[in-house]
Amino acid sequence: MRISTAPLFDRHFKKLPRLLQEKAKEREKLFIDNPFHPRLGTHKLHGKRGAEWAYSVDYSYRITFLFLSGGEVLYTDVGTHDELY
Repeated sequence: MRISTAPLFDRHFKKLPRLLQEKAKEREKLFIDNPFHPRLGTHKLHGKRGAEWAYSVDYSYRITFLFLSGGEVLYTDVGTHDELY
């Protein structure tokens, strides 16, 4: 699986506390092994973001993403539930 990031994701990721960034990197390892690992709580979004999916970094923070062709994934944003939805 190849993961690329959108500029919005990059900006928001850099603003996260260092410990949360590290936790996100650990969750990404799980995601690469199995995008639907139970710990991630991967789910499809609805409404205007209906093409996107999200998984949990922790109780509050999510990473939103798109499944692209050829096994590629694009991380679109990261933030709290309220910030993203």
